[in-house]
Amino acid sequence: MKKLLLVLLLTCTVETFAQTDEKFPQDVNKKHEIKLNALTLIAAKWIDVSYENLINEESSFGITAAINTDTSETDLNYQLTPFYRRYFSGKFARGFFVEGFGSLFSAREYTNLFTSSNEFTTGFALGVSVGGKFVSKQGFSTELLLGVGRNLSGDTDYEGFGRVAISVGYRF
Repeated sequence: MKKLLLVLLLTCTVETFAQTDEKFPQDVNKKHEIKLNALTLIAAKWIDVSYENLINEESSFGITAAINTDTSETDLNYQLTPFYRRYFSGKFARGFFVEGFGSLFSAREYTNLFTSSNEFTTGFALGVSVGGKFVSKQGFSTELLLGVGRNLSGDTDYEGFGRVAISVGYRF
């Protein structure tokens, strides 16, 4: 009877430790995340949403779509930005990351240095970003991101290309 009780106790102890292991949290089966960039929504009147698919604990890919709701104040009209991320923490797809991105965008044309037209042209940029992601046990996420890229299209006057985000989202 004592041996049976000891085996049951050891089994329960091992199972308890396995469930609380920080390296493999309970949300490893949650492979999808949707986010809203609160910074651009408040500061620049952009609707900027992202979808991210988690490949494994160290990498993911996704896409961001942004639409400018007030083109009279800024020169960008829309952006479509696919990205690939590599995470560098011991936790599942969270913590510090580096991303490579491409961006298809529409920008206002300039007739000279100080005069813009009402015409928009399409451009393409490539760049790199760094950031950090924090995820709660319930799946709510917060992300900070800062990136820079280079416009590869000669059709616009934009040589540099920025990517900034303070996003809130949900992992499911």
